Amino acid sequence: MGPSGPRLEDGHRPLDRPRGVLRHRHLWSPQLNAAPADQIRLLDVQDLDVRLQQLAHKRKSLPEHAEIESLTKDHTQLRDLLVAAQTEESDCAREQTKAEQDVDQVRQRAARDQKRLDSGAVSSPKDLENLQHEIVSLAKRQGDLEDVVLEVMERRESAQERVAELTDRVASVQSKIDDATARRDAALEEIDGEVASVTKEREVVAASVPADLLKLYDKLRGQQGGIGAAKLYARTCQGCRQELAITELNEIRRAAPDTVVRCENCRRILVRTPESGL
Repeated sequence: MGPSGPRLEDGHRPLDRPRGVLRHRHLWSPQLNAAPADQIRLLDVQDLDVRLQQLAHKRKSLPEHAEIESLTKDHTQLRDLLVAAQTEESDCAREQTKAEQDVDQVRQRAARDQKRLDSGAVSSPKDLENLQHEIVSLAKRQGDLEDVVLEVMERRESAQERVAELTDRVASVQSKIDDATARRDAALEEIDGEVASVTKEREVVAASVPADLLKLYDKLRGQQGGIGAAKLYARTCQGCRQELAITELNEIRRAAPDTVVRCENCRRILVRTPESGL
């Protein structure tokens, strides 16, 4: 079997040489030709691909994304504070119940002692004195415990107010998150709808471009940041924005209309139009 013929890409490899090096080849591959109308349609494909890139960027950079992220962070912090306040309120509630039980126990014991004292059942002067002393001690103990109950009730009331405040703030932030999410979803739906429309249009236009030309374009687009073909406008490549040297322009002038030429600087496909300045 003899050697295989040159591949489409091989015809363009000499363009990788640095600028200024003496060249003995043209800016095109003799294996690749396409009617001028097909090349113009390639620019239409490029425009649609650029639009798809723009839509992808727009989808990723919607302001609602950052807004939701910030609000979610605030919501998490507030939820943590709310849980802490609820825990404090719960602890105060248990502490208050315990303190009230202590007061009730002291009150019941003092009542029993007072009943014994009032009944006259205690006749011994010493026992009577001890009983009276205990009643006085229990009264002081009851007062101290009631002060504790009041202090705990105040802390619990403060915790309850904090819980109520944080509950409102959490609900408010959640409402903002819901609103931002709704706006984001609506924007995404609109973008996705346009992406579907542009993608369908791209498929139709691309189908009318010769397969070998489209293959080269897609390869270059992947290598050149999404731009595989550019218009030659006023002697300037619209892909790299570099004005072509006179030698390059002369080569392009000599090229047949259906020859696919490429920019010497960026290697993108150059599409000639009446505005090319040739």
